[in-house]
Amino acid sequence: MESTNKIAILGANGKAGKILVNEALEKGYQVKILTRNSTNTEKINKNIETIIGDARNFSTIQDLLQGCSAVINAVGQPKNESYIFSTVTKHILEAMKESKIKRYILISGGSLNVTGDQKRIVNKIGATLFKLFLPKMMQDKYKELQIIQNSEVDWTIVRLPFVIEGNGIGNIKESLVDMPGIKIQNGDIAPFIIKQINSDRYVRKCPFISN
Repeated sequence: MESTNKIAILGANGKAGKILVNEALEKGYQVKILTRNSTNTEKINKNIETIIGDARNFSTIQDLLQGCSAVINAVGQPKNESYIFSTVTKHILEAMKESKIKRYILISGGSLNVTGDQKRIVNKIGATLFKLFLPKMMQDKYKELQIIQNSEVDWTIVRLPFVIEGNGIGNIKESLVDMPGIKIQNGDIAPFIIKQINSDRYVRKCPFISN
């Protein structure tokens, strides 16, 4: 596909997603967002295009990705519904292949273990507790991980600690082996994520970031 400055963002109404949209606009990108309910976002900024629909619907994802050069997935889990993470990523990767889009960035959690991790004991315990108390969620997360790792796109999975509201402190710690801190302000997530669109530093890798 032709290179464009338009990116697709899923989960744009979430704690991390809403800051991502603003950061992308500030960096000169046009943004397509997916929402389940109509909003007045388009009226506020002409560089935002809103697609109304459900991320579990493949045709909706096709519409969202049309004309884009990168995809950022910050989708959250709907309340009282089956886990959607692997289904959404599967749809995204299939639509990316159709549209010849190569760059995929997924926001995930620090409880996700990948080969090469060297987590401290406290973080190992945390990951184990997630498996014990949220087994279905973690099963879906690992299914999603496998789907991504088996794909041919230039993917990055960014693993986060506890996310708090804030404008950001400008200090981001990064690691490929362990979570360097216990929390991060959502204002610090966005600059890191948007920077990855045109960076190959973490392609096919799963960095941890924190304050």
